[in-house]
Amino acid sequence: MSLEELLSLPATVNVTTAGRALGIGRDKAYELIRNGSFPVRTLTLGRTVRVPTAELWKLLGLEERRGG
Repeated sequence: MSLEELLSLPATVNVTTAGRALGIGRDKAYELIRNGSFPVRTLTLGRTVRVPTAELWKLLGLEERRGG
């Protein structure tokens, strides 16, 4: 995922997009979530799992580029 793509993400993203941002596949991302090992907080809304983009940016060292 390019820097431009990362910086244009909405407030939350699905697990597949979060995995792409971190360089891991969908299945591995869900495995990490199930094991409580995903590197950022996740939000479970019913059967849907969302990942806060700001936390991805922080993990990747991009929060300064967004003014955070």
